[in-house]
Amino acid sequence: MSQSAVSRIWRAFGLKPHIVETWKLSTDPQFVTKVRDVERIYLSPPENTLVLAVDEKSQIQALDRTQPALPIAPASWRR
Repeated sequence: MSQSAVSRIWRAFGLKPHIVETWKLSTDPQFVTKVRDVERIYLSPPENTLVLAVDEKSQIQALDRTQPALPIAPASWRR
């Protein structure tokens, strides 16, 4: 896939991975081995296969996991 194709896809979906300021790194002791396995599938997929990636959690779920929920202030309940 060309760089221009990737750029078009990022623009079409509003993706800006170059702006990400933080990320989480797995503490799984087998993490490097697993990443290499996934990388191998992408770089040399088995013949007649389509390789797709699916994110485990939505961005909202990931935020809920890393930051405590704030209580709703009574003033915000006004109708």
